[in-house]
Amino acid sequence: MLRQILYFNKAGYFPAFSAYVHCLGSVIFSEILMFLRSNKKNRVEVSIYDTVGVDKEGNEIILLDVLGTHGEIVGELVENKLELNRLLTMISTLPERERMVLEMRFGLTPAGTRTQREIARELNISRSYVSRIEKRAIKHLIELLAGENRDKK
Repeated sequence: MLRQILYFNKAGYFPAFSAYVHCLGSVIFSEILMFLRSNKKNRVEVSIYDTVGVDKEGNEIILLDVLGTHGEIVGELVENKLELNRLLTMISTLPERERMVLEMRFGLTPAGTRTQREIARELNISRSYVSRIEKRAIKHLIELLAGENRDKK
């Protein structure tokens, strides 16, 4: 990939920024793999504080620097998990048929997502009735969320 980018630059073409990012990502990934493979012979454990290289200024680059995540990403993951738990709690308060349709339709069960036609076959009802139940269940969830937001204020 790096050879391709250098060739394009010599030929007068300017590759997209994504090409540079892809190339750098593959180079960093290769460096990490080479480091881990070279140390595999010597020991079984690898510390995230092991040195994997040196930057332009001569500072050591540790594995944690390369693998680290931004605080925003972690916060977003936690927030999404909390919202999912809140939503699942609300879904559990719905009438049984509405709860079942939402669980099957959106993959909240181990069986995964299903089409309205599959749900209709399983519940022995029409596909249009499944659609109406789904719409009513979502409307109930919106009302529950709106009521919860009013209570907080």
